[in-house]
Amino acid sequence: MPLPILALAIASFCIGTTEFVIMGLLPEVAADLGVSIPSAGLLVTGYALGVVFGAPVVAMATAHLPRKPVLVGLTASFVVGNLFCAIAPDYWTLMAARVFTAFGHGAFFGIGSVVAASLVPRNKRASAMALMFAGLTLSNILGVPAGTALGEAFGWRATFVAVVGIGLISVAAIAWLVPSDVAEPSGGGLRGELRVLGKLQVWLAMLIAALASASLFAVFTYIKPYLTDVSGLSTSAVTWVLLLFGAGMTIGNIIGGRLADWKLMPTVIGTLLLLALLFVGFMQFGAMASVAIGIVFLWGLLIFVVVPPLQIRVVEAASEGPNLAATLNQGAFNVGNARGAWIGGVALSAGVSYANLPLVGAALALLGVAVAVLSQAMDRPAPVATLQAPAE
Repeated sequence: MPLPILALAIASFCIGTTEFVIMGLLPEVAADLGVSIPSAGLLVTGYALGVVFGAPVVAMATAHLPRKPVLVGLTASFVVGNLFCAIAPDYWTLMAARVFTAFGHGAFFGIGSVVAASLVPRNKRASAMALMFAGLTLSNILGVPAGTALGEAFGWRATFVAVVGIGLISVAAIAWLVPSDVAEPSGGGLRGELRVLGKLQVWLAMLIAALASASLFAVFTYIKPYLTDVSGLSTSAVTWVLLLFGAGMTIGNIIGGRLADWKLMPTVIGTLLLLALLFVGFMQFGAMASVAIGIVFLWGLLIFVVVPPLQIRVVEAASEGPNLAATLNQGAFNVGNARGAWIGGVALSAGVSYANLPLVGAALALLGVAVAVLSQAMDRPAPVATLQAPAE
């Protein structure tokens, strides 16, 4: 892994741990701050909304600035935000600190993916993005379980102090290893970044990202009751299954980068089709514990195969000003997270059983296939009519 991309991966590991570790610490946070667990759960929602609304604001505000100082500043903001999380005296201070921390999330991954792509030859750009996102996937395997264990042993604040330490390492790594002249902003500045948002292909790529993410969270949000009620696994076994899911994400991320460098849109279409079939298989065979465990691993693998190609798709479609579009694409994934969880909840409230919930994920994945096919069709140049000379 090139050292500049390693620096970006360390930062993405820090950011991923920050985002997800709170889920394992909700009881401790709720008890310490004197709020209910559902209220503590809103800290997850607050972070997600901070990503969605903060990403374009930060991207537009920094559109004219050199990329390396922006990345250093965004990573430093995570350090400050996590420090305030660690010392927050009450619930609302913690909420404000979480939202502040989230503001730089989407912008970092958007700008960072553009920087990573600029550090390698054109035919390896998706792989470079995948290496940067590897830090995010590894955070689910290493950072979140370790952070949860640390919080349970020494209090939830200790986890955020540890994240501050990782954040300081990532700030130093980016400042030291990322070249100063990397991926300089285009001469069009903010106006150029906004202009590319008029391209339909940019919006189609973001719609595919949202649908792929929604297909995941429509089911994954309720994966614990599915695995316990349908598959018959114990609560303790679910933890290990989720670690297996994270391992699949990490492997899928690397595979997705390599496949996207080879065949970008066929990778997206084929993966979403396989994902829809996997959901159907989950519905049919999820009651068999061993099969369900294998499906969860494959599920994690497939869902992250599409992340690098969709990110590079947006960057290529918005080549004249990719930073804002790449950042908005991160917001699209988070919109999909929220809408998918909501759609899954609506389906359950309407009477859909946990056993049949994967069909909702399959339907969303197939919608993503339809949009991806349309997007690929629009890439093909229109046939040019040729005039034939009259026969003599």
